[in-house]
Amino acid sequence: MEAPDPRKILKEKGIRPRKSLGQHFMVSLRGLKVILEALEPKPDDVVIEIGAGTGFLTLPLASKVAKVIAVEIDRRLAEVLRELCVGLSNVVIVKGDILKTTPAALLEQGGCGGMPYKLVGNLPYYITSAILRHFLENKPKPSLAVVTVQKEVAQRILALPGEMSLLSVSVRLYARPELVSYIPAGAFFPPPEVDSAVVKLEILPEPLIPEEEEPGFFSLVRAGFGGKRKTLRNALRRGLGLPSEEVEELLREAGISPERRAETLSIEEWLRLWEKLKVKRWTQERSFSLL
Repeated sequence: MEAPDPRKILKEKGIRPRKSLGQHFMVSLRGLKVILEALEPKPDDVVIEIGAGTGFLTLPLASKVAKVIAVEIDRRLAEVLRELCVGLSNVVIVKGDILKTTPAALLEQGGCGGMPYKLVGNLPYYITSAILRHFLENKPKPSLAVVTVQKEVAQRILALPGEMSLLSVSVRLYARPELVSYIPAGAFFPPPEVDSAVVKLEILPEPLIPEEEEPGFFSLVRAGFGGKRKTLRNALRRGLGLPSEEVEELLREAGISPERRAETLSIEEWLRLWEKLKVKRWTQERSFSLL
């Protein structure tokens, strides 16, 4: 099934893209091909699409998979999608805010409750991190995600030790990220001010730490990144409210120099540090309970 031209549809319907919603519609067939090849659609796949817009990806995808659950926050575009998808029984249009509904609820609306699914979408720049966290931290998680994001955000996701951020640590806790391709600004209408990138996330069977430990782990990582250009000794002392001596001891037990900065740590080092902090807290709580 051919991809409809967003420019033509928007002109016919008298719809202007909303800057407040970060609306930049992909119009490049090459970009579409890149996304579809990365997603590897199969006949029995269920796919949740974020920001379906004018159906540029929705319609071609519908001819390749069992079900497309197309989410669109803009009422005008949701109506356009319903017109375009008349007769396509495997496409479910959901008008709503992706951050205000759970993956489980979306699957239920699509008649696919309990089924594995893939995630795809051209993510609005201003809520990219929030959307990724929403799907990575909630259940059920996708088996695979292919997202188009601002080039700078893609670089943050893919960063290696030396340039790590809270976002890159968060993503690597749940997935293996891979750069698929850069997409020029001219591939969108209206063109954004910056280039974009397609990123593929292969979701791990299980996160690298148990679910119940995630809040504590992220408190640690946020503390580490909480002080720009601060050493871990100072950032963790302030963020965790611990004496410098205790912070230094934790870091050395984890094999990490107190003089290093948060952006230099690998996900493996964060996990080692969390293990040491977790044991310390458990020991302290146990000693208090025995008094």
